[in-house]
Amino acid sequence: MKDINEVCFIIQARLSSERVPRKMIKPFAGTSLVEIACRKIRECNQIPLNNFYFSAYENEIKEVVEKYGLNIFHRSKASAFSEGPMQEVMEYHDKLPFKYAVVISACCPMLSSTTIDSFVESYLASPHDGMFSVIEKKNYFWDENHDMITKWPKNADVLNTKLVGQTYEAAHCLYAGKLDTIKDGIWMAKPPFTRNKPALFVVPESETIDIDYQWQFDIAEVLYEKSR
Repeated sequence: MKDINEVCFIIQARLSSERVPRKMIKPFAGTSLVEIACRKIRECNQIPLNNFYFSAYENEIKEVVEKYGLNIFHRSKASAFSEGPMQEVMEYHDKLPFKYAVVISACCPMLSSTTIDSFVESYLASPHDGMFSVIEKKNYFWDENHDMITKWPKNADVLNTKLVGQTYEAAHCLYAGKLDTIKDGIWMAKPPFTRNKPALFVVPESETIDIDYQWQFDIAEVLYEKSR
């Protein structure tokens, strides 16, 4: 079992996104993705606020975070505009005095504080250094050669998803791992991932819409307004 005092909690955000420019502070359902993320953290019961840092470079983001009284990790310009390597993007890895980090995406407005709390509880109790959020799927899948990946259910003669075993799809909203391995390019676990390395945490699919494109921004805004 991990000691929560050894765990920091991180949200990273930047304004240099190209597919949805300045999406983090763009008007969204009467608020913004940054504000939603800040409120969500303050609603969590499992996150000590002293252990939380909002990693940001641009002042427009920092000004919003300051309104919510949350710690700011002052991200460098190089990190904010970087697409890798991991050590540059997650530059806090050797600057914060913690053993582990839980990273929460600010691009998933439907992700609830209840789910975040459950993830934290599971991570603290897990024997694994890494944990990754996933969506449970019951469906049929094929590879790039059009060969079926899904094991065909016994005695099935139709594509009935009720008969299929579970598979898991990456949900890019919650991650956890050791900070001191990032210097070696390892986060959550060393690829290729093997069974339970990292441990998988199932997130409700309704909470996992990840905003990369404008159409996702538009859909998420409607869903978020309906959920309030």
